[in-house]
Order: sequence, then C-alpha cells, then structure tokens
Amino acid sequence: MTPLIDGLQYANWSEKIFRQMRAGGVDAVHVTITYHETFRETVLNIEAWNRWFERFPDLIFQGRSASDVALARETGRTAIFFGAQNPSCIEDDIGLVQVLHTLGLRFMQLTYNNQSLLATGCYESHDSGLTRMGREVVAEMNRVGLVVDMSHSAERSTLEAIAHSTRPIAITHANPFDWHPARRNKSDRVLKELAESGGILGFSLYPHHLKGGSSCSLEDFCQMVARTAEKIGIGALAIGTDLCQDQPDSVVDWMRSGRWTKAVDYGEGSAAAPGFPPMPAWFQDNRDFGAIAKGLGAVGFSAPEVAAIMGGNWLDFFARSFPPAGSAA
Repeated sequence: MTPLIDGLQYANWSEKIFRQMRAGGVDAVHVTITYHETFRETVLNIEAWNRWFERFPDLIFQGRSASDVALARETGRTAIFFGAQNPSCIEDDIGLVQVLHTLGLRFMQLTYNNQSLLATGCYESHDSGLTRMGREVVAEMNRVGLVVDMSHSAERSTLEAIAHSTRPIAITHANPFDWHPARRNKSDRVLKELAESGGILGFSLYPHHLKGGSSCSLEDFCQMVARTAEKIGIGALAIGTDLCQDQPDSVVDWMRSGRWTKAVDYGEGSAAAPGFPPMPAWFQDNRDFGAIAKGLGAVGFSAPEVAAIMGGNWLDFFARSFPPAGSAA
C-alpha cells in the first residue's frame, strides 16, 4: 500500500497529536524543528525531540531515510523527519550543513520571509536571488542530502535555486498564486520549472494560503489540485498541510518577527487578527487526511493518482533526495 506522508507540520507537539497521527494512519511527517534559532538553540530543540522519541517509542521515531517510511508502516508508528524553515541554524558556517544533516535535518529553507545570508524571502521589496554564500550552501546541501526548500522564498531566488541545484528541490507548503494571490504562493513559471526539474510541491492547508481562507471548501481545494495537475503533471504534486495544531498565538510572533525587529510583523495575517487562523472545517487534525483523499477522488483523480498525491510522490522524492550525492538509496 502507498504511504500517507505530510510534507510540513509545525504543531505544539504532544501525546495527543502523536496518537492522532496514528489514528489518521500518517506514516511520515516533515516537522519544523527550527525557525530563527541559532545552531545551539536548534540542538536544544533536537534534544526535546529525543525525549519525545524516548517517551513515545510506540508512536513515533526519527526518520532519516526513505526506508524509514516502510519501517513506520511495518511497526504502526509515524516517522518524523526534521526540517528548518530558515537557515539561521547554520549561522554563517557552511560546515554546519553537514553537522545538522548528521543530526537528522533533511530539509532546510534558504529563507523564511526575509532576506537571509543565502537568498531573498517573499516579503522583501527587492529579490536579489541566490547570494554567493547561497550558491555554496546549495552545493553543500546537494552533496550531503539536505533538501533545498523554497516555500517562503521570493520568485527570482526560487528560480535560481531550481536552476543552480544539481538535485530537485522542494516547495513543501504553498499553493498556486493564480488560485490565491498570497505572497507565499507560487507563480505558474515557478511551478512549471519545479516540475520539469523533478521537484515537488506540497499543497498547503494553512488558511492564509487558501482562496476564501478558513472558509475554503474541500471541493475548491481539490479542484485547484486538479488544475495544477493539468499544468505540471501528477508526479510533482503532494500535500504539505502547514498544520500548526494547538500552537498559542504567541508563537506567531516568533515565526514572523523572530529577533530581527522590535515591532510586530503581521506577515500574511491582518493587524486585527495576528494569531493563527482557524483551519478549514474539513481538516482540523491528522485524523482528517481521509477527507482530502476522498475529495481528490470526487474531482476525478484515479485511485493511483490519489495515492501518489497523498504520499507516494513524497516517498519517491525522499528516496531520490536523502542519500548523499553519488551513493545508493
């Protein structure tokens, strides 16, 4: 059977959520372990995950390779793959790319919303593309098997990452801009070049990325997936919910503002409602993936196509992306 894989979550982790993952049959999840944290602070977050792995070994374990997805299915657990939503964790030291990969990091965004040492984020007024360090870090990520993620990056930077990377990149959680013009959503040109290069797009369920926000219907979401499939093909499509379950609104300040400003950066939220928006009624937690699968079938996807979008394409991407360059999967 094809696995169920979510390409991005940033939940307030707990036994309840781990059990919901199991109830929903979720075999693997890419989880954000760091935003603006330094290397040492990121290591502390890994220590926290190690304690969860120790406390709940019957529910979760750390995933490092594509084969761990099969292990998760065989043992009735969820494989947790680490990711960073900003390159702050490598500070200004390219050597930390390999160190963090050794510790289990498998995805790293070159930017969050702002300019980084590597590339330009989607909220900057000028997109200068990959920096000198950015090109070097992408090459090092390619070498060790750390996936380049451009979910929060600006257009030119994303296109240059696709072109410069010798391995396919990911946009783990975003939607097409022509469906909903959020700054984080991606143009047809980006999606086309992503697919042509062997990359992958995880469709986001975060309300700021949805047409109609929290009121977006399941049918509208699935029709959007179908239109994207017509444009770039089934093989590049997956799910990256961006589920931030049980997070307090105070966490939004850390995500958006970090330590770079003394003001409050509202990002894609409004000044009147800076916290987390309600999730759509049809997707509240990890037990609701079945609704997406049924919705995709209802708009015309075949059973094998649904299986590919719900996890098969991620599994193939993991197998191609996680081994160090030049090694066997």
